[in-house]
Amino acid sequence: MNEHKSSILIVDDEPSMRETAQMLLKDKYQVYTAKNGKEAIDIVKKKNLDLVLLDVRMPEMDGIGVLEQIKGIDESIDVIMITAVLTVNTAVAAIKKGAYDYLTKPFDIAALEELIKKTMEKRKLVKENLFLKSIVSEEHFFEKIIGKSKNMKEVFQLVRDAAKGNSTILISGESGTGKELVARAIHSQSHRKNNLFVTINCAAIPENLLESELFGYEKGAFTGAFERKIGKFEVADGGTLFLDEISSLPKFMQGKLLRTLQEKEIERIGNPKPIKIDARIIAATNRDLKEEVKKNKFREDLFYRLNVIPILLPPLRERKDDIPLLINHFLEKFNKLLQKKIKGLTKAALRAFESYDWPGNIRELENLIERLVVLGKSDLIDVDVLPPEISGKNQTENLSDLPLKEATLKFEAAFIQKVVEKAGGNKTKAAKMLGVHRNTLLQIERKNRQENS
Repeated sequence: MNEHKSSILIVDDEPSMRETAQMLLKDKYQVYTAKNGKEAIDIVKKKNLDLVLLDVRMPEMDGIGVLEQIKGIDESIDVIMITAVLTVNTAVAAIKKGAYDYLTKPFDIAALEELIKKTMEKRKLVKENLFLKSIVSEEHFFEKIIGKSKNMKEVFQLVRDAAKGNSTILISGESGTGKELVARAIHSQSHRKNNLFVTINCAAIPENLLESELFGYEKGAFTGAFERKIGKFEVADGGTLFLDEISSLPKFMQGKLLRTLQEKEIERIGNPKPIKIDARIIAATNRDLKEEVKKNKFREDLFYRLNVIPILLPPLRERKDDIPLLINHFLEKFNKLLQKKIKGLTKAALRAFESYDWPGNIRELENLIERLVVLGKSDLIDVDVLPPEISGKNQTENLSDLPLKEATLKFEAAFIQKVVEKAGGNKTKAAKMLGVHRNTLLQIERKNRQENS
């Protein structure tokens, strides 16, 4: 597979210089050429450049003037000045104006290649550091995918197979099942692993900011646009872009995303010139997108564009064989983090964990283990320190002290409430789980409220 190529612009009024440099660099880089400052500025405005090799002495506009304009358009572009006659004043002026380095003609080819390599490595580090804080601050469910259940073995195989290509992927699953972790695993096993994995939560960004976050904007594109902003698609160029909670994407943005996936190019706000993009798209959703399509909340054509490789993550209640592994992992993690020595769970506590349905999935389990380690007074976690919904010690534990009719009503109300919670508040789904008609469920709830009022 072709690796993503960095882009270089060669600016020199000597044709032989442009042709020689292009011939030397074209195998490793995407190369553009310009014979004067005006051509160079036009290319900088239209193309997504990493580096400019800029001659100092040119007619009409000298290299220092071109350098100033380049930095005014996009300060992040690196510029290496090239000159036949290097003076201290020229060198100082170039560095002050933002040049990364300079070379004198005639230059050694190896020296040029080494300087370009050094510049590109620096750019990669800068690019990664832009996202380092957000990546470090994100709380992940676990450092590696943990599981031995049949369901998870199937997921592992899908991850391995999906990592080999460039097709778009749609990861579905309830909240807390580890969708981003799976996306990261696919990226880390792919040929894109040396480039960035960029995330954007479509539900966490206001509608009016989504377009600029994804596609970026030009300086002066709107009030407050004081400098060019590179969007997530461009940052992820050569790597992977993870679109979390894709079902929250507004309809107008769904159309723009569809076009980007079809054309493999974007347009910054304020610049109609298309920019080619090579980023693999992995989307995730905790909703049923087919149902969202039926409700006309999600575009059918976009759904099929995203759903080339579907991966469905099982909820924790369907992979209970993995619960002991996850408990041990999180105990080890939080013991180390909090300098505690909790050895494990008693048999009764483990049975309670395995009997519980974990509506919040792995995230809920991790949070509970953290709380138990923080508050733990013993080296074993027993059932008596577990929350009532897991230990079973809820409001029904003292029913034996009540008259039969009252105890029956309380048990029935508590039981129905638990099933409705498990169904996410969906009364139709809860009724199906209880084996009764929805109207029957509503009548029972109404009767219980009247009896208890």
